[in-house]
Amino acid sequence: MPSALPLADPAPLDGVLPASVAEGAGERSLGVYLHVPFCRVRCGYCDFNTYTAEELRGVTRSDFAGQAIREVRFAREVFAQAGLPSRRVSTVFFGGGTPTILPVDDLSTMLGIVRDMWGLAPNAEVTTEANPDSVDAAYLHALKAAGFTRVSFGMQSAVPHVLATLERTHDPERVPLVVAWARDAGLDVSLDLIYNTPGESVDDWRRSLDAVVALEPDHVSAYSLIVEDGTKLARQIRRGEVAEPDDDLAAEQYELADAVLAEAGYDWYEVSNWSLRHGRSTSSSGQARDFRSRHNLAYWQGQDWWGVGPGAHSHVGGVRWWNVKHPAAYAERILAGHSPAAGRETLDAETRRVERVLLAVRIREGLPLSELTASGRTAVAGLLADGLVEPAAALSGTVVLTLRGRLLADAVVRALLSEETAPPERAETYTGGL
Repeated sequence: MPSALPLADPAPLDGVLPASVAEGAGERSLGVYLHVPFCRVRCGYCDFNTYTAEELRGVTRSDFAGQAIREVRFAREVFAQAGLPSRRVSTVFFGGGTPTILPVDDLSTMLGIVRDMWGLAPNAEVTTEANPDSVDAAYLHALKAAGFTRVSFGMQSAVPHVLATLERTHDPERVPLVVAWARDAGLDVSLDLIYNTPGESVDDWRRSLDAVVALEPDHVSAYSLIVEDGTKLARQIRRGEVAEPDDDLAAEQYELADAVLAEAGYDWYEVSNWSLRHGRSTSSSGQARDFRSRHNLAYWQGQDWWGVGPGAHSHVGGVRWWNVKHPAAYAERILAGHSPAAGRETLDAETRRVERVLLAVRIREGLPLSELTASGRTAVAGLLADGLVEPAAALSGTVVLTLRGRLLADAVVRALLSEETAPPERAETYTGGL
């Protein structure tokens, strides 16, 4: 969740949504994202909306669960006033920050209010992010008992000098321990990686990938490091203290990740995400389980979700809004019974279509050619010639990226939207800050 909030219309204090959000709502899933904006330390690359204890200014972590409960109750009232149909929540995601910096009882209480207000769908996916040094075996067992199904560990690297550059605090040798504890508790496991860190060689990256594969997680995310303005890392690079990330090296490392993970039985389903091809276990129906992050897929598919917490983003039926950033400002609004939203926008049909192109191209299912304009469909021929989209899928009426296309996904989107409305400056949806 980037720290800068976009500019848009003011959000009403009562949070009221237009009646249009109810149109087609029965065909959309509902997710809840809870942003826990606390970290023990701030990593040098971090641009997420997170706060250390010294930055909280008059608010405490111990009050957060109660404030989140108030927002969930507020959300339920807003939905009822908008005439939205009753829907159980399909996915819940606790991101940050470091959600597991809070006592497990706080996470359980917040999940409980979501269950009480909307209900959880059968086989609902309930995830929390965690740092490897923020949990122990007892904490993970308590998460499972509370109803969590999945934990996403911010591993980032298995190489000490890479972790040091990122200013990560955990010992890489702890990662196998927490994965084993999570497995023992009955939780699905995802591992998050960052590549193209300054000073990270291809051999370093291979070492991290080999370490991940050896742990056999259900899901792997790998994100190229982005140097954000205003971060400590950006200042270090500007002063020449740290080398700037290399785009060519990033491409090589991405290709290596895809090859290593594919060989180990993982399929890409979004540009930066892979899930186990054949589930370690089967569902109660006897079918292989799907280990993709259903919560993240809901973002890419344009489903509905309410974001709870400071700086959290929401989207319901083509209306998008985002909360005030600082925990103190958030608490003030919540305790006054007001919407914590700082700004809001209602997407028109064309903007929604353009965003659909932006997001659908990134996932394995791809984008139906029927959703492109004539100029966009014409551009597909050039993308095929350049090896950026899969020929068989295109012949079947869908744009699906090749490996080369994934490396150049932004260029593919620009081509598909050529001579159309330019891609909008949009509110980025990021599911965590680990």
